[in-house]
Amino acid sequence: VQLAESGGGLVQPGGSLRLSCAVSGLAFTSYDMNWFRQAPGKQRELVLTISTVGSSTNFADSVKDRFTGSRDNAKNTVYLQMNSLKPEDTAVYYCHVYHRRRSYWGQGTQVTVSS
Repeated sequence: VQLAESGGGLVQPGGSLRLSCAVSGLAFTSYDMNWFRQAPGKQRELVLTISTVGSSTNFADSVKDRFTGSRDNAKNTVYLQMNSLKPEDTAVYYCHVYHRRRSYWGQGTQVTVSS
């Protein structure tokens, strides 16, 4: 199983970014996918989960109404659309899947929100 995130970068406060995560090595359409993030000096936190049918559930109150997850099952890819970004959204963002009793992570992509 391999997960590869892309799309991070430097963005000004109030801006937007869309992260992508390409997934291989499993039956992609059968798995919920997760986005986590880890800010400097903080624990990794679950941001949202994308169900097999593409519904997005936010778990971090701080991103409610600003972040949305989606997936393209034809491309084995999940997305994290981030709007109205704030400096406190600065973190490394990871996609994750739980498969056959194991957690799989991508390498992460850095998002920095700064003026």
